[in-house]
Amino acid sequence: MVKSDIEIARESTQKPIAEIGDRLGISGGALLPYGHTKAKIDLGYIDSLSGRQDGKLVLVTAITPTPAGEGKTTTSVGLADGLNRIGKETLVCLREPSLGPCFGVKGGAAGGGYAQVVPMEDINLHFTGDFHAIGAANNLLAAMLDNHIHQGNALGLDARRISWRRVVDMNDRALRDIVCSLGGVGNGFPRSDGFDITVASEVMAIFCLASDLGDLQRRLGNIVVGQTRAREPVTARDLKADGAMTVLLKDALAPNLVQTLENNPAIIHGGPFANIAHGCNSVIATRASLKLADYVVTEAGFGADLGAEKFFDIKCRKAGIAPDAVVLVATLRALKMHGGVALADLGRENVDAVRAGCANLARHLANLKQFGVPVVVAVNQFSADTEAELRAVVDAAGEQGARAIVCSHWANGGAGTEALARHVVEMIEAGEGAFRPLYPDEMPLWDKVETVAKRIYGASGITAPAAVRNRFRTLQESGYGHFPVCMAKTQYSFSTDASRKGAPEGHEVPVRELRLSAGAEFVVAICGDMMTMPGLPKKPAAEGIHIDDCGRIEGLF
Repeated sequence: MVKSDIEIARESTQKPIAEIGDRLGISGGALLPYGHTKAKIDLGYIDSLSGRQDGKLVLVTAITPTPAGEGKTTTSVGLADGLNRIGKETLVCLREPSLGPCFGVKGGAAGGGYAQVVPMEDINLHFTGDFHAIGAANNLLAAMLDNHIHQGNALGLDARRISWRRVVDMNDRALRDIVCSLGGVGNGFPRSDGFDITVASEVMAIFCLASDLGDLQRRLGNIVVGQTRAREPVTARDLKADGAMTVLLKDALAPNLVQTLENNPAIIHGGPFANIAHGCNSVIATRASLKLADYVVTEAGFGADLGAEKFFDIKCRKAGIAPDAVVLVATLRALKMHGGVALADLGRENVDAVRAGCANLARHLANLKQFGVPVVVAVNQFSADTEAELRAVVDAAGEQGARAIVCSHWANGGAGTEALARHVVEMIEAGEGAFRPLYPDEMPLWDKVETVAKRIYGASGITAPAAVRNRFRTLQESGYGHFPVCMAKTQYSFSTDASRKGAPEGHEVPVRELRLSAGAEFVVAICGDMMTMPGLPKKPAAEGIHIDDCGRIEGLF
């Protein structure tokens, strides 16, 4: 009988977190334990690492996701274990999971099989409380904003032009659009409002892009919460909220140290989604990891058209880091879905469908090459995969000038990724990479969005209603034109139509809304029908989660 992820995690032998810290040279007061198996790394200690040489950075991304799954996190963990097995001191650096997918449809985000980070239940649930701190900081600003209006509105905020929304770390479609402050004079002035999921909050983006506490407060202060009647921006600093928000985030800003099933170190910190936000773990965590290890494996969310593009064009640009290699994860199951096979039929051999689905793989490989970083394909192997199907993927990757390596990390842990690990090292040591972002800072905002649409999504161009075109113009003229763009778009297609699999081209990308993230220092372009507050599916995963008679959590993937 095949064991579940949670059963495998429970059978593992975790080392005390102090031993994991000792392996990285973190000892004494620099490690702040949260129980026996997780800890935060002191920010002062991280500052002391500045003189050390950086290790090598490996990005793990994937083809366009399908319900069949790709296993990016599993591959990230497996690759880190594989690199450690071949003698390379390696850290895996990941995002924290959101409660929304855990109780919704996707399940946990701690890897799977024998390539997991542990303690799995803690990581997938409340962990060290970072998300709660981010939500509290976001909602403190919302409370201070409405209180300011109620107490006389000295800043002259126009209640019709409030842009700051509240957040909750849960899929709750009923909160997308609300009216707040009902119930009489004592409750303030009624106005339209709404909630986003916490991972879409600008506070989350700022948290993950800030370089230290001082930079965190500066960015928080720059958040634009709304406008006056004269269309002048009002910021969190104007509301005197930035200091208290920073206090709420002070402890959360320290990265979290845990371990893999093979007792290798893992840092997990921050967690924006890549379909509605920038999809990368924190800059502080990545920079610290690069000082602590020879190799760092990190992950960007969803497909390479979203997570990897934002990793390159937002995170690398803002943090001054550059990847040394990219691993593109694919599964035969997902490729068959891109080739037109229904979910129920994925267990049958279908080489023709794999070949057809490899159009999606080829598009991602071509896109990644535009950034000047060497790429290898990791085929995340399933038991039903056949030799003929695997050969089709290897051949398709070869036609694009890339190697495809079959990996069995779900079943075999780090031993199943040794070939991949050796090839990653070879690519990096060859020194052929020359990272470059997709567009320059000085390119106008409209052109940046169109560049991503054309060069990454294969679109013919972008469209926008008059109000959104005016918003582009206003942001450009207001001094935000040098910001990168963060595309909010369905993760399931290169287009904005989730049903279009494979590698569609020639479509238009409709830009429905522009949101300024002045603190995060990017502009969000919301495309198609993308929502920043997801809803639960017809049968939420939460229905199957419970505590058994022994007090153990069941039903968490």
